[in-house]
Amino acid sequence: MIAFDGVSKRYPGGHDGLKNVSFHLERGEMAFLTGHSGAGKSTLLKLLMLMEYPSRGSVWVNGKHLGRLHRSQVPHYRRHVGVVFQNHQLLFDRTVFDNVALPLQVSGYTQRDIERRVRAALDQLGLLDREREFPQVLSGGEQQRVGIARAVVHKPRILLADEPTGNLDPQLSAEIMNLFRRFQEVGVTVLVASHDLDLIMTMGCRVMQLQAGELVDAGVEPGAEP
Repeated sequence: MIAFDGVSKRYPGGHDGLKNVSFHLERGEMAFLTGHSGAGKSTLLKLLMLMEYPSRGSVWVNGKHLGRLHRSQVPHYRRHVGVVFQNHQLLFDRTVFDNVALPLQVSGYTQRDIERRVRAALDQLGLLDREREFPQVLSGGEQQRVGIARAVVHKPRILLADEPTGNLDPQLSAEIMNLFRRFQEVGVTVLVASHDLDLIMTMGCRVMQLQAGELVDAGVEPGAEP
């Protein structure tokens, strides 16, 4: 489903964000990406979002070479990728409903489809009764769930999360991780960048470790010998 083949990313000025990274994630797999601040976690996720492109190597998703996608194909690709950020990136002048609806509006869904999909996503995240509220009146955990609802409202095949529990207490962090697990259980490929090793180790998933841009531990792939 996701494959990195000798991927390096060098930024202007000579800083290497990633160095010769290779790994493979199966469809429906949930995995964690760990490493110190600046290790390359966000860079790796940006390559999957097509916010960045490799300097060397290739990134493949569902059998497609991302570097060979025509510019006109990028919006269609992004519709299959949901992204959750640490700081939620919600619009505080819009209601919960409107925040979650935004990617559907951008993609040109009909109002009827938008209402159906948004309410289904909010119901799944336990937020249906908050749809007319504004984000600033919600708790941090509720705001993060709104961010997750927005990421999954278009039913993506891949769910990426960049430090999604960094601002939450341990109980809320565990709840958020269990939400990701629920999406993985219905076939979504989930990749979470996190430095919360204690929480990660309770999940029983593959853990990949980056260090100064290098993948020093690719974890145990499905079907591999321990």
